[in-house]
Amino acid sequence: MKRQLFYLIILVFTLSIQAQKPKTPSSTEIYESIQKLNFLGSVLYVAAHPDDENTRLIAYMSNKVKARTAYLSLTRGDGGQNLIGPELRELLGVIRTQELLAARRIDGGEQIFTRANDFGFSKHPEETLEIWNKDQVLSDVVLAIRKFQPDIIINRFDHRTPGRTHGHHTSSAMLSLEAFDLSNSNEAYTNQIEKYGLWQPKRIFFNTGWWFYGSRENFEKADKSNMRSLDIGTYYPLKGLSNNELASLASSQHLCQGFGRLAQRGSQQEYIEFLKGEPLNEGTQIFSGIDTSWNRIRGGQAIGEILEKIEGDFNFKNPSVHVPQLLKAYKLLQNIESKHWKTQKTKELISIIEMCAGLYLEVSAETNWATPNETINLNIEALNRSETPTTLVSLNNHEDLNISKEIVLKNNIKYPFKEVIKIPSSAKPTTPYWLTNKGSLGMYKVENEALIGLPETPRTFNLDFNLLIDNVPITITKPIVQRYSKPDKGELYRPFEIIPEVSAKITEKVIILDNDSQRDITVMVKAGRDNLEGAVEVYHPDDWNIYPKQQKVNIANKGEEQALIFTIIPPENQSEGIIGPIVHINDKDYTDELIEIAYEHIPFQTVLLPSESKIVRLDIKKKGENIAYIQGAGDVVPESLEQIGYNVRVLKPDEIDAETLSRFDAVVVGIRAYNTVEDLKFKQKELFDFVAQGGNIIVQYNTSHRVKVNDLAPFELKLSRDRVTEENAEVRFLNPGHPVLNFPNKITQKDFEGWTQERGLYFPNQWDDAFTPILSMNDKDDTPKDGSLLIAEYGKGHYIYTGLSFFREFPAGVSGAYRLFANMLSLGKDEFKAEAKIND
Repeated sequence: MKRQLFYLIILVFTLSIQAQKPKTPSSTEIYESIQKLNFLGSVLYVAAHPDDENTRLIAYMSNKVKARTAYLSLTRGDGGQNLIGPELRELLGVIRTQELLAARRIDGGEQIFTRANDFGFSKHPEETLEIWNKDQVLSDVVLAIRKFQPDIIINRFDHRTPGRTHGHHTSSAMLSLEAFDLSNSNEAYTNQIEKYGLWQPKRIFFNTGWWFYGSRENFEKADKSNMRSLDIGTYYPLKGLSNNELASLASSQHLCQGFGRLAQRGSQQEYIEFLKGEPLNEGTQIFSGIDTSWNRIRGGQAIGEILEKIEGDFNFKNPSVHVPQLLKAYKLLQNIESKHWKTQKTKELISIIEMCAGLYLEVSAETNWATPNETINLNIEALNRSETPTTLVSLNNHEDLNISKEIVLKNNIKYPFKEVIKIPSSAKPTTPYWLTNKGSLGMYKVENEALIGLPETPRTFNLDFNLLIDNVPITITKPIVQRYSKPDKGELYRPFEIIPEVSAKITEKVIILDNDSQRDITVMVKAGRDNLEGAVEVYHPDDWNIYPKQQKVNIANKGEEQALIFTIIPPENQSEGIIGPIVHINDKDYTDELIEIAYEHIPFQTVLLPSESKIVRLDIKKKGENIAYIQGAGDVVPESLEQIGYNVRVLKPDEIDAETLSRFDAVVVGIRAYNTVEDLKFKQKELFDFVAQGGNIIVQYNTSHRVKVNDLAPFELKLSRDRVTEENAEVRFLNPGHPVLNFPNKITQKDFEGWTQERGLYFPNQWDDAFTPILSMNDKDDTPKDGSLLIAEYGKGHYIYTGLSFFREFPAGVSGAYRLFANMLSLGKDEFKAEAKIND
């Protein structure tokens, strides 16, 4: 068991950090690829977000059934929380996209998206489809079906239960069911038909289970005559893993959502309910009546005879003996009429020929990024590790490189080359295509229709290896990567990126000034090339001033940064706006920031976004100065509190003791800290004692499950799933005279204007009489929720629990959120009490 666990860990580590590494598959992996090559059937799994997908079923369909399997996630999960870092919204969507791709590399599936933007939790599909552009999202689902041509569609959620789960969830099922018919209609989205044609899936199912019935007991009693059960616990001897172990590894890639989990083994039933399409006879499986052999396509029988014989007689010791027959099948495949099957199976077959022939082809740049007009050195390696007669005829990259080689690749002799390419002046920066244009709250704007549905921006800098394999011309395309090493990591790979010649950012995304005093800000300018010279200014609202108007920038080396200090002068009265750097290089202006996302479990990412910072001249007062912050999931609350003048120190659990806490006026507990920080269960007494001695503690939201402490508060407090998702929902003051609404800042309805994404989440719904509820709010047609802000006096101090989404409002610079939080920190520290304490 320990040995198996060791190999599981190695598998995950290798798949994560080596995502760009050229394939070096084993014989068993080649054999499994041939099995998939000989199965001409496909499954499309449909849900709403990253981590919604059932990796057990995707892995089963891909590895047991051998079907081409894809997950259509309607969104990229931008509205979720982030347990591994500070990225939210668009940047979180980039991370979750890559986590999905990491999961698919493990479970064997493919990944597809629509243009829908995850705007946050929605209680009903009506709201979801109002914020999304329903017609556009439906169009994207139809497009996915027409391009992928699934025989089977499986919905993760039930289209018949609006209002009982996340509105995005139900919407995904509703749109999938509607698209099931529209994909074969001549009148639906006619612009797609000429290129992709029509397609009618055979059947659509709902991936049901006991949780949709409320309990296992209810599910046992349910009528299952319209369901099919699948034992998804099957064991794969060729992998040394069960399907459930494979699925656990896949779902554990969703680290930013806290989905790391233990592997499971043994028999387990999964249920799918038939919804629509060609009926199934009793006892038959989901592909019943569908020809999944090569006989499915005209001209496929001869191909199938060759490939099925290879599968039956596969030589695990020397797969290269199959290359001649694979090449024969390849030539026959080029003559079939079906464009869909020709394209897909040619791609698979070329990959198998490459693997069987033991070819290793790699293109490594000396840097992982370049700018337009830059010249880049390439290290190219070609290696044939078999006796298969192979000649490297030429190399080309469809730009300026087209070099004849005519080199016979002898067995196990490495042929290294050095070549140079010039990045054309027209080269576009490498950035997620769905972020290139500003979209709406519910939709991404994608002008290039060919990109719709793709998981990431296609790599444009590749190299074609034009080969003669046993006298058959075959081209194998490899992306340019950077191969490098680190002493503590070994060999590593990074994707090759195109970046602008300069990028810039203001170091603070939100700048809060609580008086009319001027303040210095820092603009960081990063060179994308050597010998960068230009000038920088900062645009700003008319009622603000920035000095100096312009500064020179001069950076000698690519990748270096220069810091420029500007002074910002606010107006006398409360005001807010947007500022950002403009870098003038020759006759071009640059206003974008280059953001790097680097986590070990996903490939390195560069994202180019408009460089903007929000500035706020805020009328705010506060009491107390020193704040201790206990980190939970990622947020920028500590930095935000420093913006309004607090001294903030982040405490680790082992630093929490009476002496340390006595130095602070208040303690703030980060979002989901009681879900994610195990050691806090040993520190509750010290925190409660701190409150009793006169301190304030503010506990931000936690989820209602996986709470790691027995007593969340010094009084009874029960969390629920109550939330208010409408950011403009009416806020009612239950106790308008309470100090938190009056001191030191007078809180009014204006302070709840401009909130983003939601009011709050996971409010308590039961609490001790010691707590005073402060606010009441609710979504449209919902019951009032009074647990968003609860305050209890405990000893000499105050215990405060809040589900209000300060972690979203602070980065957005929402003035009222800062004012209310300052009042929470100031509780008990009014002038009268301070004076009384001095007299004592």
